[in-house]
Amino acid sequence: MAVPDGLIRAGREGEVVRTAANVADVTQAGQQLHGKEKVVYADAGYMGADKCEELKDKRVQWHIAERRSRIRALPDGELKDVSEFIAHLIGKVRSKVEHPFRVVKCQFGYTKVRYRGLAKNAGQLNVLFALSNLWMARKRLLVMMGKVYPRRGKHGNFQATLV
Repeated sequence: MAVPDGLIRAGREGEVVRTAANVADVTQAGQQLHGKEKVVYADAGYMGADKCEELKDKRVQWHIAERRSRIRALPDGELKDVSEFIAHLIGKVRSKVEHPFRVVKCQFGYTKVRYRGLAKNAGQLNVLFALSNLWMARKRLLVMMGKVYPRRGKHGNFQATLV
C-alpha cells in the first residue's frame, strides 16, 4: 500500500498524507506533525527524522524503531536483549496506530493499489479511512442508537449484545 503512515489522533484517523510510492516516509514527517506532539513513535522508515532541518526546532521526543538488520547483527548478549526489548515496546505503541491501516486492507480489501492518478487514489483513500473510523466505532454507535446493550466481556473488554 503506497500510503505513508497518516497522523492518528485519539485512535482515529485524522489526516492521511498521500504521496507517490517513490517518496521516502522521512520526507513527509514535518507535514504529519500538527505541532502539539510531545512524543513521536515511528518505524525505521523515519530514521534520521530528528536531524532534518524542518524538524530541528520541534520540541519532540523521538522514538524511532531500530532496523531489524542492525539488531540481528549485534552479538548475543545483554545489549541485543535490551535492543529487542526496546523495539518490542515501540512496536506495541505503534500497533495502536497501525489498526486503521489493517481495517482498510482487510475489511475493505485495499491491498493492491491500481494507479488511476494521484487525485483519484487520494479520494478513494479519504473515503476508506473515513469508513475505517466508522468501522472501529461501530459498537459504540450501535449502543448510542439503542440497537445493542453494552456489557463487559471476560477480560473487561467492551462487548455488545443485540436487542
